[in-house]
Amino acid sequence: MAWVRSAGLRGVRHVIEELGGDADELATRAGLPLASLDSDELLVRDTAMAAMLELAAQKLNCSDMGLRVALRQDLNLLGPLAIAVRNSRSIAEALDCTAKYLFVHARGLSVALVPDPRGVRGVVGCRYGYPPGVSAPPQSIDMGLLFLHRTLLYLNGGSYGLRSVELPHAGVAPLARYESLFGTHVTFNRDAAVLRVPRSLSRQPIAGGDRTTRHLALTYLEQHLSPPDLTVTTRAKALLRQSLGTSHLSIEATANLLAMSTRSLQRHLHSEGTNYGTILDDVRRERAATLLTETRLPLTQIAATIGLDNQATLSRYARRWWNTTARQKRQTASDST
Repeated sequence: MAWVRSAGLRGVRHVIEELGGDADELATRAGLPLASLDSDELLVRDTAMAAMLELAAQKLNCSDMGLRVALRQDLNLLGPLAIAVRNSRSIAEALDCTAKYLFVHARGLSVALVPDPRGVRGVVGCRYGYPPGVSAPPQSIDMGLLFLHRTLLYLNGGSYGLRSVELPHAGVAPLARYESLFGTHVTFNRDAAVLRVPRSLSRQPIAGGDRTTRHLALTYLEQHLSPPDLTVTTRAKALLRQSLGTSHLSIEATANLLAMSTRSLQRHLHSEGTNYGTILDDVRRERAATLLTETRLPLTQIAATIGLDNQATLSRYARRWWNTTARQKRQTASDST
């Protein structure tokens, strides 16, 4: 099991309701929080997302559920990664960027250029999916591969020379449906989900990109988002830093964003020698120190920014953190400059 951003569920509610189904009921049965159907930034289990697509396909007798959802999605669902991709100089640069940062959207998923599975000269495969040996249900693969196809069409400004499509499962929708959407021949029960494309595609320039915008997007990805091998403590702190000053500081909300139960989060933190109260206190102290020593924000505003009720509460925290008041902490920093 891995987590994915709930942005991957964009379009699901619309398609289900268009077919006369109850999206909330299906989400509940699949183990998804209802808010994930209408928010991009929740972290949900990939297995739960896949289960919802399969449930919807079965309950609504809609064999092309994944394909329909993909038609409701666009590159923007990738958030800051979409900005970096859209402003790349070439398809190769966009794919390299996606390969490096796709974990931001979905851990475990990858997009990579591989040798052509049919061995044709001048052709390569654009492989989508999980590592070899890890499978995903058909509707999820259909949705993801069609999304990738539509993204390449967008980046290339039209047809990119797609030779054929290979899917690792038996066709769940009619072959004609697949071929009308991909615009080429589709085969099933292959080793992986692959778009067979011209080798020259990677050299194709992407029009309209801005290097400064791309640099800013990559800087954000580097500074604000955790690579997959960081500890739960580090990931939880990163989320809390983004949530300070909002209503999302509870352990339940943080666990939900990390796609785990509250009890599981507590166990992970305990095994790493800490607890939720301690990491929240650490994040508040770090932010308060920065705001007190590097800005002239009023103390009431600093208190609100770090999720405290008022200035008096901030001062009580400051005495515990630094054995002084918040005002004295600021004055000491000012006197030393």
